[in-house]
Amino acid sequence: MDLASNLGGKIDKSDVLTAVEKYEQYHVFHGGNEEERKANYTDMVNKYYDLATSFYEYGWGESFHFAHRWKGESLRESIKRHEHFLALQLGIKPGHKVLDVGCGIGGPLREIARFSNSAVTGLNNNEYQITRGKELNRLAGVDKTCNFVKADFMKMPFPENSFDAVYAIEATCHAPDAYGCYKEIYRVLKPGQCFAAYEWCMTDAFDPDNAEHQKIKGEIEIGDGLPDIRLTTKCLEALKQAGFEVIWEKDLAKDSPVPWYLPLDKNHFSLSSFRLTAVGRFITKNMVKILEYIRLAPQGSQRVSNFLEQAAEGLVDGGRREIFTPMYFFLARKPERCSS
Repeated sequence: MDLASNLGGKIDKSDVLTAVEKYEQYHVFHGGNEEERKANYTDMVNKYYDLATSFYEYGWGESFHFAHRWKGESLRESIKRHEHFLALQLGIKPGHKVLDVGCGIGGPLREIARFSNSAVTGLNNNEYQITRGKELNRLAGVDKTCNFVKADFMKMPFPENSFDAVYAIEATCHAPDAYGCYKEIYRVLKPGQCFAAYEWCMTDAFDPDNAEHQKIKGEIEIGDGLPDIRLTTKCLEALKQAGFEVIWEKDLAKDSPVPWYLPLDKNHFSLSSFRLTAVGRFITKNMVKILEYIRLAPQGSQRVSNFLEQAAEGLVDGGRREIFTPMYFFLARKPERCSS
């Protein structure tokens, strides 16, 4: 029932169907194009997260991301370790002032704050996710040290040199321009300090002239609210162009003992992450259909469920073919002497 009542986020329930139709029109399967998505990324991404957040929370919990995973490790355990790894790479210490760029409802923010005893600010441009995140912060007891700021990460409302560390987990892929986003992060980060991220990228194996590769890319874009998916090399170029010194970078999907896409694979079954399995998603899809039919869920909910299922198929196909990764990791430093 929480899923039904929260569908659509801050969108009026009577307007959900219209929002779905507008969102779909941004994407190639419905006649949209990359230029329009980039020009209207704020509207597109906001609509996406208003429509999809309740599905994410229902399926994934509070942290909406994939993870490098060891054999014998549960999905939840791997997600926490993925977040702890980021905090350790950044050298976050007690009392540090940290920025989470594109924080969702704040699952990683709360985990990293408790793990490192730091103060984390979550930057997010979606009002519904911030409202939900504030409530979860209060319930977790971190509302005195962690907060949320509603703003566009292309135009951050912070002074220069404000943060001891900055991170982004599968979030800056929503930026219409990687350089512009990284340059803003560079501006608000203190000199000598680091920025780390997990980026969604197409790999070197992606062939733009391959129709099947383009279909997979399009499925991921519509199902995940993306204006475009950049190559790993483009992210690296943008980091350097923004002024960062890249300490190290690697596609962590390459040596993950358990494939990152396994939770979504139709051939996989798990009780611990049942809602993400093909059977779990089938049940959810039909539950949403019934809830929409009896008007407990707003019209258009089924279509949201459908494009999320389309994304799951694209992610699995992209992972199997190794043309897509959700965990291109990099650690980059802002030089001690730099021009902001």
